Amino acid sequence: MKKVIALVLALMLMVPALALAEDIVKIGIYEPASGDSGAGGKQEALGVQYANVKTPTVEIGGKEYKVELVTADNGSSTDKAPSAAQKLVSENVSVVLGSYGSGVSIAGSQYFADAKIPAIGLTCTNPQVTAGNSHYFRVCFLDPFQGTVLANYASKTLGAGTAYCLGELGNDYDQGLITYFKQAFEALGGTVIKEDFPTGTSDFTSYLTNAAMYGANVFFCPVSIAYSTQIISQASAQGLEIPVLGGDTLDSNVVAEAAKGTNVQVIITTFYQEGANAEFDEGFKAWLNSDAEALTNNGGNDMISAVSVMGYDGYYTALAALQAAGTTDSAAVMAVLPGVEIDGVSGHIAFDETGDAIRTSAFVKTVDNATGEWLFLTEQTVE
Repeated sequence: MKKVIALVLALMLMVPALALAEDIVKIGIYEPASGDSGAGGKQEALGVQYANVKTPTVEIGGKEYKVELVTADNGSSTDKAPSAAQKLVSENVSVVLGSYGSGVSIAGSQYFADAKIPAIGLTCTNPQVTAGNSHYFRVCFLDPFQGTVLANYASKTLGAGTAYCLGELGNDYDQGLITYFKQAFEALGGTVIKEDFPTGTSDFTSYLTNAAMYGANVFFCPVSIAYSTQIISQASAQGLEIPVLGGDTLDSNVVAEAAKGTNVQVIITTFYQEGANAEFDEGFKAWLNSDAEALTNNGGNDMISAVSVMGYDGYYTALAALQAAGTTDSAAVMAVLPGVEIDGVSGHIAFDETGDAIRTSAFVKTVDNATGEWLFLTEQTVE
């Protein structure tokens, strides 16, 4: 009898604990927190984390779920990407967000496909990320568009006739964007000189010298933050007088800080310009300044990077897909994603038949060399 009473009491004690148990849905953050793209990956993840702070729960199928973020560092490397992807698969995430960097996105893609887990690319702009599959989606514009925007700006606005292009050897993002820039720039009557540098390069003086020797009017280097800051510093030391152009990867306060106090004109294309959405800007900055680790991961100040905005929009796209599916089952979430639409901070997000966001414009901005702040130049479209 005493054993029965003890068992009843034990069960009664378990009831409150069970009642307090939460239903959890997991969203994977597949980003580089280390390596050459670590700075950008951290800033992209910040947007997801801020969105999760603002909206920590979601109603799915009439039930409230706590959203748990599961992070996996792909190390900015295609060699390390598979293990990061496998970690997220083993954690049974319902959807994956990322990655900053097209190469690592492609390297992890098949693991998500095999597990029937949808992935939403936030700023991975190479067409190969979504080409030929039905599980990878994307909320950003693509490199064919971005390369054309940059080529048009260089030719028509800057009056450039010769462009020097420099990319990391074997880097899918660099090489892809340079290819699309080259095609568009040459179609406009321009001349392109292209060179590559091996991974791990720290001395870019010979490439900068070559650009001047060839009489280039612009220096296009759509490289990682780590490389671009070195290029800007060395360009300043050599007195390079032509604009340095870059894609969305250069949209960072770290890059702006590198250009501060120099005479190097840095011009980039990107997804968002600070000031376009006051409510988001104020809330994100307040959160950054209240969290020491977040501020550090943002490069030490509260300047807003466009990749953070894309992380924020990607999180709400994932929530919308979970709600549309009415279940946390990843395959069901993948099935409904093609029809998901949201109005994000970066604009309206809807997908085409390939799973790419339908984007028609890009922000063009430059660094104020005196203050180290990004200045809006134009919002450019391409017919």
